[in-house]
Amino acid sequence: MDDKNSPPGGGGNKIRVGVVNYLNTKPLLYGLQRPPIKDKIDIIASYPSRLAEMLIKNEIDVGLIPIAAIPELSSCHIIGNYCIGTEGEIASVCLFSEVPMSEIKKVYLDYQSRSSVALLQWLMKEYWGIEPEIIHASDESFLQQIKGTTAGLVIGDRALEQRRISTFIYDLGSEWRAITGLPFVFAAWVSTQKLPDDFIQLFDEANAVGLRHIDEIVEETPFEIYDLKKYYTLHLSYRLDEKKLLGMKRFLQIIDEACWLPVSGNQ
Repeated sequence: MDDKNSPPGGGGNKIRVGVVNYLNTKPLLYGLQRPPIKDKIDIIASYPSRLAEMLIKNEIDVGLIPIAAIPELSSCHIIGNYCIGTEGEIASVCLFSEVPMSEIKKVYLDYQSRSSVALLQWLMKEYWGIEPEIIHASDESFLQQIKGTTAGLVIGDRALEQRRISTFIYDLGSEWRAITGLPFVFAAWVSTQKLPDDFIQLFDEANAVGLRHIDEIVEETPFEIYDLKKYYTLHLSYRLDEKKLLGMKRFLQIIDEACWLPVSGNQ
């Protein structure tokens, strides 16, 4: 924006919208990239943990950020009624290994993740009963280390690719559902300042557009590695309904209670 002290959208300035550059966001982006909202926003793409940093630093006005980053915000406004969530199996957020869980000695944590990292650490400590050495990855090279007794948390498109490689796949969405009976929200649209009501309505309507064009999105997105129609309609659940809000609340309570979870940096 031209004036960092002016409210988002004020004075005719475009609202900076931080989006995740994964396949799972394409249905939400479909409407944002088209009129009538297209001319009112600047779209800035990055990976989830980086978007959280950008929102904290006021480099974007609203971002599709990991919900695990919410406690770090000076203030929080959930924007609209859409998210990156799942009712069960997510397929693209998994712990991958060549050996059974009980034989895992080391775990690399995806540097692009926040919510998934916190969820995995909770699962390992409280439910799986394993205490592997934890290594915070800093770049893509960690994917080559997933072998032998070294496992890795991988998220996004790379996780769909990793499904073809690893023998054992532990889906974090499925594990959460089995334990809590609730859906899981990995990321939501969040701002630190109040946005204009008319913009929020337009933004929400734009998010909904792509969900009515899934077949078209799949056709325009060649991806031989995984069935995107299945991914968008079975694994992903985009509506931020009451049950997902309950799931968010439960997860944020876990983060608040678990002082051993990472709460800053690219974790």
